[in-house]
Amino acid sequence: MNVEKLRTIDDWAAFYRHEFGLVVTERGGFVMLPITARACVIHLPTWRAEKVRAALGQQGVRVPMLARQIRWSFLAAPDSRPGAQVMEVLNRLDIGIPAVGSAVMLPTGLGRWTREGCHWVEPPERGKPLPPLSTIVTTALAVGSDRSA
Repeated sequence: MNVEKLRTIDDWAAFYRHEFGLVVTERGGFVMLPITARACVIHLPTWRAEKVRAALGQQGVRVPMLARQIRWSFLAAPDSRPGAQVMEVLNRLDIGIPAVGSAVMLPTGLGRWTREGCHWVEPPERGKPLPPLSTIVTTALAVGSDRSA
């Protein structure tokens, strides 16, 4: 598909389905990725997300991720939901994992500036499975809480 010719929300939804294999919907004039048993997201503060991205890269793990002004959202496969104690730690670290039934807004553009106020740091790749949520959670906990390290 030629990205330059995508004009409508339906065009972008079809693009995400065809190019990336994502099961997206249109809701309220936006392209949404529903959080399901097959796809989820984990939201991290930007500084921590950059550290997690670097650590995962060193492990050879590529993660599709969206950037917003103060948070990044990593797409993942929900292999397991963290337990209550881990969720407490994640919450203290300002790391969020939306529940099944919610959704994340996807950009209608592949450049840095989109009307949704987000852009792809790493877009998904068709045919590449999403990394397990547990891998991202473990890495996010392992990078520590020092912003400068």
